[in-house]
Amino acid sequence: MRKLFEIRNVLDEEKGYVIAVFLALVIVAAVVAGYYILGNHAPEEYNTISLLDNQKQALNYPEVILTSQSSEFSVYVNVENHMNTDQNYMIQTKIAKNLPASIPNGIEVDPVDTYRFSLSPGETHQNLVTITEDTPGNYAIVFELWRDTGSEYVFTQNYCVLNIQVK
Repeated sequence: MRKLFEIRNVLDEEKGYVIAVFLALVIVAAVVAGYYILGNHAPEEYNTISLLDNQKQALNYPEVILTSQSSEFSVYVNVENHMNTDQNYMIQTKIAKNLPASIPNGIEVDPVDTYRFSLSPGETHQNLVTITEDTPGNYAIVFELWRDTGSEYVFTQNYCVLNIQVK
């Protein structure tokens, strides 16, 4: 009889552990479900800019320009709108001899080319930009992406740099 009571006590203790673990799992599941149901988990909005060569690939960028042959070259500037609304953009192309370590508000050089365009959410824009440089030296060609806020264009902190040597 005593063995019967011992077995019953062991079963009661195991049932208590099972109930405690079950309640803990229910609470964790409710918290996780509430987080995903009530939280605002919209994807972060962003813009991208990239460069493509004449064949619209990221392979054969110009590196050396010979002024005896031609002092100009072209690249495609590719911009993607990953914002949730239509956006007005501006691309400024600048040529710099010395590139600063950081570009918080764009580089302080007058642009050699500027163009504007609009993109709907999820759209991509490509534009062929031709640059002419006939003075020998090493240069950084900077393509800066600016976005219209309604009152002014602001630098998006997105840019591409193409390093070239003119001989």
